[in-house]
Amino acid sequence: MSHFTEKEQEYLASGLLGRLATVGADGTPHIAPVGMAAYNPRLDTLDISGHDLPSTKKFRDIRITGRAAFVVDDLASVVPWRPRGIEVRGRAEAIEEPVPLLRLFPERIVAWGIDGDSFERNSRSIR
Repeated sequence: MSHFTEKEQEYLASGLLGRLATVGADGTPHIAPVGMAAYNPRLDTLDISGHDLPSTKKFRDIRITGRAAFVVDDLASVVPWRPRGIEVRGRAEAIEEPVPLLRLFPERIVAWGIDGDSFERNSRSIR
């Protein structure tokens, strides 16, 4: 069984841009836009790919710290104001072969406006 609701899985597959947050070895936070995050139902993870990924700071940060957070959000409508999004925090892996990717294993999921009321937050820890 997935830690993500069916609607959260659909939202993650919508093709919206997301942002990936990492922390460097010196503790400095880093956030970068990413466009290719896919829900992996076999592992119940988010798999993030990108151009020349192994040469990026986010790849190096994850290799060093093994931690990351990912957020996707948008506006379902402006009138009425309906923000929606999902944040996923957890353990992460930097994988080089066979295809470079960053794999995020959810430990905390916070979603809003996806399963209904845009002001209702669905927050849960996974462990």
